Amino acid sequence: MTDHKNKIEAADKNINDLLKDQKFFIDYFQREYRWQEKHMTTLIEDLANAFLKSYKKEDKRSDVANYQSYYLGPVVFSIADGKNSIIDGQQRITSITLFLIYLNHLQKNSTNQVNIENLVFSEKYGEKSFNMTDQDRQAVLKGLFDNEEYNLKNLDDETVHNIVGRYNDIHNVFPEELTTHALPYFIDWFIGNVVLVKITAYSDENAYTIFETMNDRGMNITATEMLKGYVLSRISNSVERSEINQLWKNHIKDLHELNSNADLDFFKAWFRAKYAVTVRPRKADSENQDYEQIGTRLHDWFKNNHTDKFNLSNSSHFFEFFINEFDYFIKAYKFIWEKSIQYDSQCPHLFYINQWGIAASLQDALLLAPLKSSDSDEILVKKMDAVARFVETFTVRRSVNFMKFGSSSIQYTIFNIIKNIRNLDLDELYKELTKELHQLDQDFGAIPNFRLHQQNKKFVKHLLCRITAFVDQSVGRDNNYVNYKDPQGKPFEIEHLWSNSFDDHRDEFDQEWEFSDVRNSIGALILLPNGTNQSFNSDKYEDKLPHYLKENTYAQTLHPDFYHKNPNFRNSALKSIPFKAHPQLYSDDIKERIKVVQSLCEQIWSTDHYSNTN
Repeated sequence: MTDHKNKIEAADKNINDLLKDQKFFIDYFQREYRWQEKHMTTLIEDLANAFLKSYKKEDKRSDVANYQSYYLGPVVFSIADGKNSIIDGQQRITSITLFLIYLNHLQKNSTNQVNIENLVFSEKYGEKSFNMTDQDRQAVLKGLFDNEEYNLKNLDDETVHNIVGRYNDIHNVFPEELTTHALPYFIDWFIGNVVLVKITAYSDENAYTIFETMNDRGMNITATEMLKGYVLSRISNSVERSEINQLWKNHIKDLHELNSNADLDFFKAWFRAKYAVTVRPRKADSENQDYEQIGTRLHDWFKNNHTDKFNLSNSSHFFEFFINEFDYFIKAYKFIWEKSIQYDSQCPHLFYINQWGIAASLQDALLLAPLKSSDSDEILVKKMDAVARFVETFTVRRSVNFMKFGSSSIQYTIFNIIKNIRNLDLDELYKELTKELHQLDQDFGAIPNFRLHQQNKKFVKHLLCRITAFVDQSVGRDNNYVNYKDPQGKPFEIEHLWSNSFDDHRDEFDQEWEFSDVRNSIGALILLPNGTNQSFNSDKYEDKLPHYLKENTYAQTLHPDFYHKNPNFRNSALKSIPFKAHPQLYSDDIKERIKVVQSLCEQIWSTDHYSNTN
């Protein structure tokens, strides 16, 4: 008779089958949730793109059953002693759970709601509990499910921080085009057409063996290795082949020190930047074009296009191309990495867009597009910073207008800009980027309506860091963005000028939500060091104001004494900004402060920078 404990079962399951009314525990040895922003962003964009390949607005909901499926990978469970444990796949299941919570909130006001709550939690004996059981996660999942503001400032827990961060990432990248008519179709598709392979073992020993087999055996040849093999096969001269082989090995080794996938990301960015001509239209049944094929079948696309798009038809062509173009662009790509993580005053915008930019799959290609291997190092730096300035202006404008910029929603727009700036000289690049910015529908006229909320704290912090550093530098203080975004000492936090006390402002507001809107508006926020911010938490504005005079220049401008005998301010670029003292702070004062923020934004991200650049 077969011992039940020795059984191993495998079956494909959609999200609904896998999660509905289930209970599973996260095994102790893989407890931490470590997905990063790039993982969640890639998942959401892949799901949206897969759905949109099939979706037609005129479809019936029942047609979703025939839409293209999406494979999300395997998950391993152990069922032993009546306990159902996740052995491998908790990162994906946690991410799926967060996405379901987000979709559930998104459909709250819809007349066509899909019942997905039972995929997140189930009820037994009248008590509800989350299907994914881990004591450390219950509070944060409940907070997100109940749409509560979750305060992480004093909580040192990697998993909780990552859960909140990735939930906010979903909000930032989920395409707006899926939030209205398409939303119930998308939810139907997500729970019915997204498939995982569920592997179930009935003993921990077998489950761990499966886990080790899946994660520790086999080394598949990568797309870049196949590309390298093809390139070397086209170079007939053995000395030249050896030279390219060594050059390739050295550069790929350097890239792998940055990131295990950096080599693949480089080739995608390079080929898209310089040689891709077409992109798939965002409509059902469209075929993948250059842009998508580079992402999914890199080496095949190169083999099929190197003659027409690269003008490589013989051995010497291949050698010259890779000894020059490959060498130049991989060095440029490494420059992007270096300046993205270490602030450089000569090329600061690469650092800024690493904090607040578009998807790397678009951003890197955009940065490489205008470069030419004949460019000097000085021209390379100026081109990179010019394009990075465009990216930051693009994202800031969209953000203050509450518009998203996930890859799926802006891919077509950015790809066309890539083609428009490809191989431009510096002056031509400045003109083209200025034109592209003038064509944007979004501007800083939206600032009066912009305010802090649970999902945009990262952006508000970026915006305040940029403003605060700009004001400091304008009056001659030796501070930059890094001093506020990533200081050596205490971190800076967002400070509300008003304490969270509606009763103190009943003379101006009838409803608490009106008070909250003004309190969270961008004109009512500054940056203060952690600790200082907390000590002021419940104080009235008039009591906090004297302390602001000891802080950064932007905070000091609230105090009347700042304007007394201050030639650095009077002679600075800030003289055109409508700063004024606010001994007291009423809602009209905050409106005045909002005008200051708008003027600062218009100056910091002005297109005049392109005409004033040497």
